[in-house]
Amino acid sequence: MEARESRVEIDRLERGLLLGRGSDDGSEPADENDNFDEEEPVLYSASFDEAEENFVNYQTAHWVLYSLLLILAWGIGLLMLLYLPVRRYILRKDIRSRKLYVTPNAIVYRATKPVPFPCFGVLRKEKHIILPSVADVVIEQGYLQSRFGVYSIRIENVGVRRPPSDDVQIQGIANPRAFRKAVLSRLSNMRSEVFSGQGSNIEDTPNLRTGYSSAAPMSPSKFFRQDSSSHVGDLVILQKIEEVSSSVKRVQTLIEGQQSQTSEPTATDQGKQYKYARAPGPLH
Repeated sequence: MEARESRVEIDRLERGLLLGRGSDDGSEPADENDNFDEEEPVLYSASFDEAEENFVNYQTAHWVLYSLLLILAWGIGLLMLLYLPVRRYILRKDIRSRKLYVTPNAIVYRATKPVPFPCFGVLRKEKHIILPSVADVVIEQGYLQSRFGVYSIRIENVGVRRPPSDDVQIQGIANPRAFRKAVLSRLSNMRSEVFSGQGSNIEDTPNLRTGYSSAAPMSPSKFFRQDSSSHVGDLVILQKIEEVSSSVKRVQTLIEGQQSQTSEPTATDQGKQYKYARAPGPLH
């Protein structure tokens, strides 16, 4: 529960940094439902329409296979087969509502999925992945997916390696290679902009020797640190945030492992002491 809350807090911080509306006192944005399209232009928009039928058929086959197995085991699969028309309706509404696009600073994914009983409402999901935190876009296709022509993409993060469950996974994208090319192209352009900014700042370093003979000349590195653009500083801060959150998760895992290891020997020692106390003395 704490890990989920921390992940939600990190996502909220990332969005606040992207929108540029976060205040120093930690106040929230005025409206959580503001459209991100109004803040930044869309460089590339992925499509799910062409793969809708294949995606629904793939998920239907997946559902039927599980239903048949459960019929042989407990008979619950019969109820799952009766639920199949509702399941297909939910899948179509889900994939038709999906939006995945690339902005100059982030990857944005939105989806609206009905609950298992659609009469009770829908579930809305919105994810913002900052581009500097993206390591790669992996295209995956299993055996059953290949039979229906369905692809999945997984967006990997940089920094300390996190479990695959923390990566964003999306199924049913129509042209995953074009999306991957758009993301990597934008990342390449951002890196080239950073490097060109570094070179221009170093080349434009003023010569301070004239008129300031008593003062020590300023080194190019100091001048760059003072006059570097805010964009470069934001990239470093966001990468640090990712590394700190990953380190906190690793420390929590190590602490839990140590607590479980220390509890097991204690129970074993108590059992040994009880055994020695009940053992008979030596025969004379």
